[in-house]
Amino acid sequence: MLFNSVSFLLFFPAVLMVNFLLPHKMRWVWLLAASYYFYMCWNPVYALLMLTSTAITYASGLLISRVRSRAKLWVALSFISNLGILFFFKYYSFAAESLMAALGRFGVTWQAPAFDVLLPVGISFYTFQALSYTMDVYRGQVEAEKNFLRYALFVSFFPQLVAGPIERSSHLLSQLKEKRPFDPDRFKSGALMMLWGYFQKMIIADRAALVADMIYGYHAVYSGWVLILATLLFAVQIYCDFGGYSAIAIGAARILGIDLMQNFRQPYFARSVSEFWRRWHISLSTWFRDYLYIPLGGNRKGLVRKYLNLMITFVLSGLWHGANWTYVMWGALNGAFQIIGDGKNRLLKKWNRRETFSLVLFQRLCTFGLICLTWVFFRAQSIADAFDILRSMFSVNNAWIFTDGTLLSFGLSTLEWVMLALSIGILWAVDIAHEHGVSLGAKLSEQHIAFRWLAYVGVIVFILLFGVYGVGFDAGQFIYFQF
Repeated sequence: MLFNSVSFLLFFPAVLMVNFLLPHKMRWVWLLAASYYFYMCWNPVYALLMLTSTAITYASGLLISRVRSRAKLWVALSFISNLGILFFFKYYSFAAESLMAALGRFGVTWQAPAFDVLLPVGISFYTFQALSYTMDVYRGQVEAEKNFLRYALFVSFFPQLVAGPIERSSHLLSQLKEKRPFDPDRFKSGALMMLWGYFQKMIIADRAALVADMIYGYHAVYSGWVLILATLLFAVQIYCDFGGYSAIAIGAARILGIDLMQNFRQPYFARSVSEFWRRWHISLSTWFRDYLYIPLGGNRKGLVRKYLNLMITFVLSGLWHGANWTYVMWGALNGAFQIIGDGKNRLLKKWNRRETFSLVLFQRLCTFGLICLTWVFFRAQSIADAFDILRSMFSVNNAWIFTDGTLLSFGLSTLEWVMLALSIGILWAVDIAHEHGVSLGAKLSEQHIAFRWLAYVGVIVFILLFGVYGVGFDAGQFIYFQF
């Protein structure tokens, strides 16, 4: 069930109404049932897989708390079993094909067993969320949850189930036990957050996707500014697609009385690649920091070890995103750029630089350019395609495409190009406001009720009139659902 579907627009109000009509002690049971129904709308069998992961991590938590002498064993078994399931469904075919190709280079022919399985929606997200619980219990940061059904809700809570944010048990599990009456202020702020998410997804991301998909799908026939335009639009698309999903998830949870963690914080305003990763997909980057980078030694064991840990973390982060060498390359590039940036900072640490506007702008443009370079590998179908795109991107200066009508051959009319440019301008303005600590939602809530409702209705009408849906609507599935 997609957030941008009619089914969800019927499902969520029904869940919300019943939730606040029920007594407090029954609400979490209702949310658990709704969450499993939400997930089973894709494929009922997927729910059995999620239930298996839930049962394993629930049992490991109890065993860790009761038999501390064997705590490491239970942690290991929990990780091995859950990551084994993830490997089979997400990485087996990739690993088998890579191994067969490697053996073939040495003249060895081997045919790996083939399994016809579909990648369960959101498996990487709920697996990591469940495993973080195991580690939190082992570290003593939370007590083992004794109520299996309440723990199952923690793993399956539908707003953030299939694409995050990846929540921590210390933050979400405790909230599921608290009594939270209906709050009109939370409803208003949550609904406004959801509207902003729909604007990002349906107005910007899905429209930018039409151009990016067309050009990347036939990249061999394009060059120069066409490929640069497609890459820039993909950078906008993936930000608004995933950021839009996160906004809808956070808003929906807020209406239900649950606070989810912030997942994006104006990432394209970052002044370095390392800062970008403190702003982009925050729940995942902090997960890898806390459960992989720091356990590996972090920056506590010397500079070489720090850089090695950083590369391991980002290569595995890339692999987490997908079973393709393009994602591994994407992660490696992000790690390499951070190492280079850290080395540069060490060389220049004695140079007192004035924080001028021009310097900040230069740093942000350079960082955005490097991130767009990595997006080429993220979007391309193969590493060879990515290098072909990069070569073609800088092979010719055909800037005339912006004035000779070429843009109209990429699937958008003149009006749609204007709407896309206007919407990106709105996105930029909102991000600038948030970057300076200005909450537009709070500012709006201070206005007269007539103005507020005019703004709400105006956004809804704008989305209905100019959102991308209808024929080919399935193409508007959220990008991160595939992870």
